[in-house]
Amino acid sequence: MKTLMMLASAVALAMPAAAQPAAPDSAARPAFDAARAFGARESLTQVSLSPDGTRIAYVAPFGARGSAIYVAPVDGSAVPVRVGTTDGKPDRVRSCRWASATRLLCSVSGIIGNPRLTNISRMIAMDADGGNVAVVAQPGTGRELLGSTGFGGSVIDWNPGVEGSVLMLRGYVPEYDTGTRLAQTKRGLGVDLIDVTTMKVRNVEQPAEDASEYLTDGRGQVRIIGRAVLRDGYSTGRRLYYFRRKGNRNWEALSETDATNPTDPAFDPYAIDPALDIAYGMKRHQGRMALFSKALDGSGTETLVYAHPEVDVGGLVRIGRNRRVVGVSYATDKSYVHYFDPAISALRRMLTRALPNLPMIDVVDSSEDEKRMLVWAGSDTDPGRYFLFDRDSKQLSELMLVRPELEAVAMGTMRPVSYPAADGTMIPGYLTLPPGSTGKNLPAIVLPHGGPGARDYWGFDWLSQYFASQGFAVLQPNFRGSAGYGDAWFQRNGFRDWRVAIGDVNDAGRWLVKQGIADPAQLGILGWSYGGYAALQSAVIEPGLFKRVVAIAPVTDLDKLKSDSEGYSDFVVVSRFVGAGPHVAEGSPARHAAKITAPVLMFHGDLDLNVAVGQARLMQDKMKAAGRPSELVEYPGLDHYLDDSAARETLLRKSAAFLKGGPAD
Repeated sequence: MKTLMMLASAVALAMPAAAQPAAPDSAARPAFDAARAFGARESLTQVSLSPDGTRIAYVAPFGARGSAIYVAPVDGSAVPVRVGTTDGKPDRVRSCRWASATRLLCSVSGIIGNPRLTNISRMIAMDADGGNVAVVAQPGTGRELLGSTGFGGSVIDWNPGVEGSVLMLRGYVPEYDTGTRLAQTKRGLGVDLIDVTTMKVRNVEQPAEDASEYLTDGRGQVRIIGRAVLRDGYSTGRRLYYFRRKGNRNWEALSETDATNPTDPAFDPYAIDPALDIAYGMKRHQGRMALFSKALDGSGTETLVYAHPEVDVGGLVRIGRNRRVVGVSYATDKSYVHYFDPAISALRRMLTRALPNLPMIDVVDSSEDEKRMLVWAGSDTDPGRYFLFDRDSKQLSELMLVRPELEAVAMGTMRPVSYPAADGTMIPGYLTLPPGSTGKNLPAIVLPHGGPGARDYWGFDWLSQYFASQGFAVLQPNFRGSAGYGDAWFQRNGFRDWRVAIGDVNDAGRWLVKQGIADPAQLGILGWSYGGYAALQSAVIEPGLFKRVVAIAPVTDLDKLKSDSEGYSDFVVVSRFVGAGPHVAEGSPARHAAKITAPVLMFHGDLDLNVAVGQARLMQDKMKAAGRPSELVEYPGLDHYLDDSAARETLLRKSAAFLKGGPAD
C-alpha cells in the first residue's frame, strides 16, 4: 500500500461497541441468483482463536460495505455476538485478534482524500463482549507538524512475555514547539510495548526516519531492523538489514536487498528462530527463490534450508501465538508445504485423511499451548470452511463456512493444463469448464491475473466459477512475467517485457480455439489490474482474436502509472519497475485505442490506491475519440478490490451479458 510523503490530518475511525447477537437466518431463501451469490462478500474474512482455545473472534460483512466483529464459543453453546461495527465509509475492520484471553486488538482502516488518496489506519482494543473500547493513541499530543500519521501501527509480536501486552510498530511525527518540554520531536518508525487493557505505552525501539521493518524472535526481543535507503524522501528500493546478538543491544550488518533488481542475490530476512538463534529468509538459488537460514551469532553462516527444482519457494508456514516457523510453501500445479516440524507434519497428514475432499489445509491459529487448532480447508470446488481440531481428543469439529450461499451449488473442476506459446514454450495455467459440460464449442474467457509480479493458483476462484456457472470455459494462464517460476520465467517483468507476456495471453485464446473448447465467435478476455491491462493490450496487438474485452481497474498508460506515484514513497521503485524506452509508448493501450476493434467494458473504483481511476478514464476518453465502442462503470467510494457485494454483483451480471454478445445490462 502506498504511503503519502506528506500525510493528511488523521480522521477518527469510530467503532460502535454495542453488543448484540447475530440475527437468525429465518427468512425464506429467494431463488438462486448466480451473480448475487458469487458476487457476495465472504461471510467471514479473518478468524482468530482465543489463547485458551474456547472462543473465536471473526470479521464479517456489515451492511453494504462495512465490517462487523463477532465473538462466539467454539462449542456452539451460544450464538455469535456482534461486538463492534464499522460502516465502510471509509473505515473497515481489516483484522481482529486476541491480544489476551479477554481483550481483542483490531485494525481498522479506510482510504480518504481526493484526488490525493491515502490510507488511514488505527488499532482499536476492546473487551471480548464489546466493552471498554479504546483507540491505541498515536505517539505525541496531537500537535504534529504534518498532521497525525496515517499509519496506526501494526503488531509485530503477539506474545512478548508481558501478559496482556503486544509489541507494535508505530509511526512518530514531530510536533509544534509548545513552549514546554512536552513536544514530541521524534520522527520515523519505532517499536512500543502496548498494554491493551490500560493502554500504557513503553518505548522499546526509538523511532528512526529510515526504519522500515523490525523483526522479533516471537518472545518480545527485537533482533533485526530493516533500514530503507532514501533519496529526496523517496524509497530507492534498497534496504539495509542489521541484527543483534543474544543479550546485546548493538546493531551489526546482516544483508542488503534491492527491490528494483529482479535478480537480487541478497538474503532477505523474514523470521527468527530464537531456539536455533537463526534468521530465516529468502535468497536466490540457481535462478529461483529458496529458503536459507543465517546465523545470528556473528559468524554470518548461511545454510540452504529448502529449494525446489522447478518453482520458487513461496513463503514461510508459521503457527501459534509466537508465530514459530514450521515449514515452507511452494506451488507447482497445486500448492504444497514442506514441513520442518515432525509433529505438525504428522498433524497435516492426519487432517488430510480426515478431509479427503478438501486438500487445501491451513492451520490459521492455535491456543497458547497449541493443543487446540483453528484449521481452514478448501478446494477448487469448495470456497472453504473452518474447523476446530483438538489434538488431545483427536476431534475435528466444523465451525463455519466461508461462503454459505454457495454450499449446494455445483462448481466446475479447475484442471491444471499447459499450452504452447508461439515460440514453443509450454505455458502453465488452469482450465475451468462449466459443470456437466462436454467441454467443446463453448463461449470462453481468457482470464489473465493481476500483478504482474503474481501468479494464479489452484483453488476456488469466485470469478472463474461464476463464469463457469454461466456456461463459459475459463483459462487462467501463468504467462511469462508471472512470479513463482524463477528468474528466467519472470524475465524483466510483465511491463518491460509486455510483448512476451501479452503474446502468451493471446496464445491462450488461440489454444482454446484449436482444442475445440472455445467457439471462436464467442471468445472473450477479462482481467483485473494488470490483467485488465493485458486484456486491453491483447486487443491492441491482435484485433479480432477476442470478440469482447472486460478490464477491471486496468493500467492503460505506463508513463501515467509512473506519474500517478509521484508524491508517494514508492515513486522511484514504480518508475524503475516500469522503466523507460520505446516499450512504454508501444505498451500503453490508451495510446493505441484506434487499433482496438472489439467492444470494451471497464470497471473502476474512484478510491483506488493501486491503479488510479484516471487510468480507466483516460482509456474511455481515447476509445470515444477513436469512435470505438466502450463503457466505463465507476464505483464511488470503492478501492482497487471493489469489496462491495452490490458492486460485484453488478460487475458479474453486466460482464456476463456483455461477453455473451449482448448489451452490458
